[in-house]
Amino acid sequence: MVKIKKHYTKVLIFVVCIILGFMISMQLKSTRRSQTVSVQRAEELSVRLQQVENDRDNLARELEEYRTGRVSSTLKQEMDNLNAYAGRTALQGKGIILTIDDSQQTIKAGENKNLYIIHDEDLLRVVNELRAAGAEAIAINDQRVTGTSEIRCVGPTVLVNEIRLAAPFVIKAIGNPQTLESSLKLRGGVLDNFKFWGIKAELAKSDTVKVPPAALRQSFEYAKIVPWDAKKETEGTTETAGKGGAAK
Repeated sequence: MVKIKKHYTKVLIFVVCIILGFMISMQLKSTRRSQTVSVQRAEELSVRLQQVENDRDNLARELEEYRTGRVSSTLKQEMDNLNAYAGRTALQGKGIILTIDDSQQTIKAGENKNLYIIHDEDLLRVVNELRAAGAEAIAINDQRVTGTSEIRCVGPTVLVNEIRLAAPFVIKAIGNPQTLESSLKLRGGVLDNFKFWGIKAELAKSDTVKVPPAALRQSFEYAKIVPWDAKKETEGTTETAGKGGAAK
């Protein structure tokens, strides 16, 4: 009986040892797995941190270059393009040169003499036709025409960029010479109308049309720069229009 108890005790101790060994083994595996995951996570965070630091250093470098005037070639190209679009820089390229002058025809009795001289509306028609034909830059008597340029009659002269101009008017436009010329020579178009009233018009294509920069205002008095989300603004306008239609 004593021998049986001793044998049972030994078996029980053996089983307990196996269970403890298994539990210790599982715990060690879990600890190692946790340590491996922690190391991988730390490595990922380290890589991300390095990327953020690199981006920060690049931005700081670009900011310093901008402040000191030493901008990168890409940024400089973008700034040059923006200045060109705004009319702040002189441009040169293929295009046309149109010279127009008041009519020298004898005015018949009772006719309006204003029909035989060039007005602001005549210049506006030329500018609009050239823009529609893809002109990239336009000048009237070396006054660059931009989005803020005014063209209006003031007595016997025409005001462009607050500068008084008088005939003859030399209009320079940079773009496809053939397309620009065709836009003005349409049947019943601008040049046909000038010809009817005897207004002299000479048009020439050129490979080297030079357009000067505009003397633009350097700051805004009333307008302020704000962020613009085209999609959001369009949705807002559509929603407002829908409400207005429903109200009706």
